[in-house]
Amino acid sequence: MDNMEKENKPGRLFKEFPPIATSQWEEKIQQDLKGADYEKKLIWRTAEGIKVKPYYRAEDLTGLRQMLTSIPGQFPFVRGTGNESNQWLIAQAIEDSDIEKANHLAREATTRGADAVILDASAVNSAGDVAKLLKGIDLNRVTVCFNSAPSYERLLTYMDESFKASGTDKSKVKMIFDFDPLSYVLLNGNFYSTAEGDLLEGAELLKDTKDTLPGLKVLSVNGQYFHNAGSTLVQELAFALASGNEYLHWYTTRGFSIDEIAPKMTFVFATGGNYFMEIAKLRAARLLWAQIVNQYKPASMDSAKMHIHSTTANWNKTIYDPYVNLLRTTTEAMSAALGNADIITVLPFDMNYEEPDDFSLRMSRNQQIILKEESNLDKVIDPAAGSYYIENLTASLADAAWKLFLEVEGKGGMMEAIKTGFIQDEVAASAKQKMEDVAYRRTLVLGTNQHPNLNENMLGKIQMEEDADVEVPESKPFRQPQYKTLDIRRATDEFEDLRLATEIWENEGNKRPAVFMLTIGNQAMRKARAAFSTGFFGGAGYSIIDNAGFKDAEEGVKAALASDAEIVVICSSDEEYAELAGGITKSIKTGKPGAIVVVAGYPKEIIDTLKASGVDEFIHVKSNALNTLYSFQKKLEVML
Repeated sequence: MDNMEKENKPGRLFKEFPPIATSQWEEKIQQDLKGADYEKKLIWRTAEGIKVKPYYRAEDLTGLRQMLTSIPGQFPFVRGTGNESNQWLIAQAIEDSDIEKANHLAREATTRGADAVILDASAVNSAGDVAKLLKGIDLNRVTVCFNSAPSYERLLTYMDESFKASGTDKSKVKMIFDFDPLSYVLLNGNFYSTAEGDLLEGAELLKDTKDTLPGLKVLSVNGQYFHNAGSTLVQELAFALASGNEYLHWYTTRGFSIDEIAPKMTFVFATGGNYFMEIAKLRAARLLWAQIVNQYKPASMDSAKMHIHSTTANWNKTIYDPYVNLLRTTTEAMSAALGNADIITVLPFDMNYEEPDDFSLRMSRNQQIILKEESNLDKVIDPAAGSYYIENLTASLADAAWKLFLEVEGKGGMMEAIKTGFIQDEVAASAKQKMEDVAYRRTLVLGTNQHPNLNENMLGKIQMEEDADVEVPESKPFRQPQYKTLDIRRATDEFEDLRLATEIWENEGNKRPAVFMLTIGNQAMRKARAAFSTGFFGGAGYSIIDNAGFKDAEEGVKAALASDAEIVVICSSDEEYAELAGGITKSIKTGKPGAIVVVAGYPKEIIDTLKASGVDEFIHVKSNALNTLYSFQKKLEVML
């Protein structure tokens, strides 16, 4: 071995770089901060109340031995429930309730990459309907998930009759029922029949499928509804776990063993845009569920495995600039895959404004196919294992979710917490804060409250739901909600309402409001504030008239008046506002009394002076953009 080879031995490669203690790093950071508060500057506080440090080191893994020593496929399953690969099922959601159309879409999906299909069973009223819905689908290969069935007991009967007629081997069939009475009451304010009656249906499903359909999971826990109502990840975790435990408690006290119940359950989580946190969420979910199931003393530890169906979130999706949704769902699918989900559904990017077409459905499948076939995410089990950052996030989420879970249990369990409104109120409070963050643009949503596409019109693309006067079989008469419900919505709903109101206004023959950027003075400041103002008013769909800059106030005022813009935004530096803004405002108001004059920024020392000169509004980074834009809509009579 020559000297060069000796020098390149692994132990010598970095010998000139001595290890650096954390205290040394912290000392250097404090020097660079120059007296600024470390906590305020570098510690990120999540919506869940978790403190995230700017960096993590090996020493941060101290105390996490349970996770670090866990083996894939073994209790407590933090590293996944399999031990050979990270395979997951690619699911396609078929929303159409028309049996023949749904079957066509399902067959198309399963021949083009989908391993599972989600079907609406609301129109299934016979064994023949089941046969038509499943025609041409290989039930030995494809997992079928049924939702929206008026009665899952009757659906099971129809399935049994259909399978007997077709000679289907029921022992090989893999199916999932979306039977979740707790979610039903959260969405509707009432149980389908009664609490006791709904849960008894689940008991019948467990009994009837125990031996004949071992591959049918009959109980679902829909954590996705909490997420899409604006919950934190901790709330989604804790409330899903509490729902699952409610089912375990109810059915074990009525004679079923834990080994008969837990393997028949599926947890559905929505995976949002917080990439690393979402990975940690699924890992924490399996860890905590395994601990809960273990308290029921299962005969097999396999019963403690959590079966996870991850679906991309709808909370953060947009109508405007909808192709950005493809980027969002891709990273969400990655989080789900790296978090070892068993089934993943990528929702079509256009689902919020039109019926998904062949292109959007194909894209939702292909996103996952690429993650498998090109990125090989299915080849490595739990690649996040050992990451200082993700292991700590997993532990933090697990700790916080467990505390909230215990709080729910202390209130008598999930059922009682729903009846008292505790669950709904907690989610509503979180949603309110999240919506406020979007309104103030503390949370930026590309294409909506940040960098809107000014040339985009969506009104003509939105498919309005037809007034259905079609009688739906099995529909129940309206009942006044007995309990509070979750408000399923999207974070961008209110911003999109503003912009759609502008489009409707123009569509009715009115002039679209225009905003004139009167840029003057300091070049850097005027450009920065004009860019800020463009994004601000673009959120309401106004026309933007930008300018390179005017040599003096007179030239700027003349151009502003000539533009006939309803809103004039003065863009300059705070220092120059003191000299120029008052005079510019008076000149504009004289030339066009109805004009709205806005100053970009908040020069607090001269605010009162500028208001006295006629300035109508100040827009800045601390403005409530949503409320401010609403006020402009009212002034301009572009009413919602």
